[in-house]
Amino acid sequence: MATGETGFDDVTFDLISVQYHSLKAGHDYGQYVRDARNAGRDDIAQFFEQVMQEDSQRAARAHEFLKDLSGSSSSGPAVS
Repeated sequence: MATGETGFDDVTFDLISVQYHSLKAGHDYGQYVRDARNAGRDDIAQFFEQVMQEDSQRAARAHEFLKDLSGSSSSGPAVS
C-alpha cells in the first residue's frame, strides 16, 4: 500500500475519513431529530434516528477495521 504525505496508507486514510464523516453526520442528525420533533413530525424524527444509528454502526465498523490495521507495517507509521 502506498503511504502518502499524511503517513497513512490509502485504505487507512479512507477508513478514517468514513469514520470521521459518519460521526460528524451523526452529530448533525441530532439537530435534525430535534427539528422534526419540534415540527410535530415524529415519523421524520424516527427516520433521522434510524439514519443516525446507521452512521454510528458505520463508524464502529470502520473503527474495527482500523484496529485490525494498527500495528500492520502496511498501514504506515501513523497507525503502527
